[in-house]
Amino acid sequence: MDMRPCSVAGMFYPAEPRHLEQLLETFFQKKKAPGIDARGIVSPHAGYVYSGETSACAFSTIPPDFDGTLVVIGPSHRGYMPCASAVPWETPLGIVDVDTKFVDALDIDIDEVSHRNEHSIEVQMPIIKYRFPRARVAPVMMGDQRYEAATSLAEHLLQAIGHTGRNVRIVASSDFSHYVPGETARRQDLYAIDALTTLDVPEFYRRLRETGATACGYGPIAAMCIACRSLGAERGELLRYTTSGDVTGDFNQVVGYAAIAVV
Repeated sequence: MDMRPCSVAGMFYPAEPRHLEQLLETFFQKKKAPGIDARGIVSPHAGYVYSGETSACAFSTIPPDFDGTLVVIGPSHRGYMPCASAVPWETPLGIVDVDTKFVDALDIDIDEVSHRNEHSIEVQMPIIKYRFPRARVAPVMMGDQRYEAATSLAEHLLQAIGHTGRNVRIVASSDFSHYVPGETARRQDLYAIDALTTLDVPEFYRRLRETGATACGYGPIAAMCIACRSLGAERGELLRYTTSGDVTGDFNQVVGYAAIAVV
């Protein structure tokens, strides 16, 4: 059976199943359910030692018994064209099945080769397998992250939801500022994130341009917010903001991570 194999196990997250399970258990034990059922979330995709707890914070806003479809949108760090994946995804905790009917309904090109070595979606999969063992996924990678591309992807998502009737939550995979001083990262990132509290996506893009903030998955964030707003979401809520400096103690060059829920 064709599947998308792990490519960053042992680097971004533990390859040994028991170690991985224990780590994720620790992350989620620290996160009490916030009492909201998010339509969409932003989750970082760095190594779990840096951003795993922040990711758990985001995923904790989706009920653990969720058994629908998680659309996972990640940026292409190599600039590949937007594409979906239709094969199961391997994790050390087992296989994550793809909702092939939903992927077909997306009407987006399928390109398994482009997905092969991209970590932005893969890093979310062990968390999904641990937290939502009965859920299926629809992996979508974005190379073109312009506002027009995000709007187009959101339209494809809404059409697929309408066509299939699936119970869907949307995961936007993104880190925020890259390799800038900690104070700069926090200032730039929180300024951009504040635009998402009202789901004002054009303003989000404007603030990114204004500050030069280097969020790598701004397109997935935008597509998620646009689609969720059309589905009835009213606001974004910042749950947690951290940087790599919180782990390393070095705040000279940090990467920013945010857990955001759209409700």
